[in-house]
Amino acid sequence: MGTASLKRCCLLFSPPISPFSTARLRPQFSVPHLPPLFLGPKRKKDASFSQAFSSSPRASSSQAVSAGGANGRTPVPAETKPSPELYLYNTMAKEKELFRPKVPGRVGMYVCGVTTYDLSHIGHARVYVTFDILYRYLKHRKYDVSYVRNFTDVDDKIIARANKLGEDPLRLSSRYCDEFHIDIANLQCLPPSVEPRVSDHMSQIIDMITQIIENGCAYRIDGDVYFSVDKFPAYGKLSGRKLEDNRAGERIAVDSRKQNPADFALWKSSKDGEPYWDSPWGPGRPGWHIECSAMSAAYLGHTFDIHGGGMDLVFPHHENEIAQSCAACSKSSIGYWVHNGFVTVNEEKMSKSLKNFFTIREVTELYHPLSLRFFIIGTHYRSPINYSTMHLDIASDRLYYIYQTLFDCEILLQHHENDLGDSLPPDTLQCIQKFHIDFENSMSDDLNTSVALASISEPLRIINDLLHTRKGKKQSLRVESLSALAKEVGNHLSILGLTPSSFSEALQQLREKALKRLGLTEQEVLRKIDERATARKNKQYEKSDEIRKELAAAGIALMDSPNGTTWRPTASQDVLEQASAS
Repeated sequence: MGTASLKRCCLLFSPPISPFSTARLRPQFSVPHLPPLFLGPKRKKDASFSQAFSSSPRASSSQAVSAGGANGRTPVPAETKPSPELYLYNTMAKEKELFRPKVPGRVGMYVCGVTTYDLSHIGHARVYVTFDILYRYLKHRKYDVSYVRNFTDVDDKIIARANKLGEDPLRLSSRYCDEFHIDIANLQCLPPSVEPRVSDHMSQIIDMITQIIENGCAYRIDGDVYFSVDKFPAYGKLSGRKLEDNRAGERIAVDSRKQNPADFALWKSSKDGEPYWDSPWGPGRPGWHIECSAMSAAYLGHTFDIHGGGMDLVFPHHENEIAQSCAACSKSSIGYWVHNGFVTVNEEKMSKSLKNFFTIREVTELYHPLSLRFFIIGTHYRSPINYSTMHLDIASDRLYYIYQTLFDCEILLQHHENDLGDSLPPDTLQCIQKFHIDFENSMSDDLNTSVALASISEPLRIINDLLHTRKGKKQSLRVESLSALAKEVGNHLSILGLTPSSFSEALQQLREKALKRLGLTEQEVLRKIDERATARKNKQYEKSDEIRKELAAAGIALMDSPNGTTWRPTASQDVLEQASAS
């Protein structure tokens, strides 16, 4: 690779496009000289549970009051312990590594997006929930994050689907981009800083292919352009695969004209009925892999911090990206390659041929989207996750418990907005400090969300004791403890993206989804409650117990109180037995 070529490649791809620009780029748009990365305005912070618990002007749980605190009790701490250092598993290194961004305080992250020819499935949900958690946690640690997530809107699958439906490929793809936005918003994934589409970046893609050819790493055949893997000795360093192990056909087209069966297409010549763009090699469209190399370079430069996606992208997609990017510019460097594990369905690989393939839309017809999110983050992101209705039922049950607890707390605090003190009992303070430490330790250890979720249990238990038990209701500084605990739990749930816009609405939606799964109406449940009340009034206790057991077996729990009987959805007895057995 000559000095002149290297000099040209560095000029060609820098400076990057500002990731904070809201305007979508148009086709044949060349890289302009805009301000450097990260200089755009900061995004507005997302809402958190803390808003529900801080409506009155008072000291927060992280601020100290006058020495000794009110009534001589322990004051709220003036500062919290610094977060532990963040470690992420780097697929390239095959181990967890201390996270150090290339520019202190700033993080560039590129995550490969969906190919938009159909509704997104639960495998996609896992990818984008995983990286949404990482995005949120990096922001929580005060990093200025530029998050780029693309759309592949030019691809063989899109063209095949469009031809089948008699629809324009770009119009079909745009429609499924919109559907993706609906699904991902329901899962409460924050929007990325920028969301480029392949069709809008043909000039950048063509420029990069041109550079790869000039650097001697690609060749032309009849209007097609192929990358020569033999010209890149480090090929396979991400996946650990050797060239002789690679098989043509794994999204690498079988073509006898290729110099090596593992060579992959950078540019495909146009065929009848397919969309195309003009290029130096004739009309055509890009191969699958080149798009992400070109778009990541356009928005983040050739060196940035995190490149992510599902484990299935390690080979060939990310392996090929490394080869292309390094062939275009020898300074190309990604700090951390991060990949999430696979999704199985009832212990089998998810596959359309096995008829165990579920879209996000299908799942959220019967389950609250945040139940699906809760289920996903209940397993460490690198571990395989087994999807089943049993696991979703349990996730829904747990989520309902969390929201009901915080809703009950919110209702009580609304009546005490003006009479809260500034200090906490030592036991409450100790619980908050331990919770904060446990949560941060787990999240900083390669995003161990399952342990982070478990750490919420103790604060929730104390909140319920303070709300409902005789001893808890008599505790000194009870309201102050409830306010501080609820705020702390809410803040940490926000980091996990589990914040509903309204507790009451979320609880109602969870009830409606449960009834839909059971094929019941609320009127039918209320009639059963009335039947039970009549049986109890008539001292028909056996019949009363039968009704309770019947509803519990279906997944409806009854709660008796001096004000009457209410119901809530719960995991059915069968589900609990299955979970216990597994």
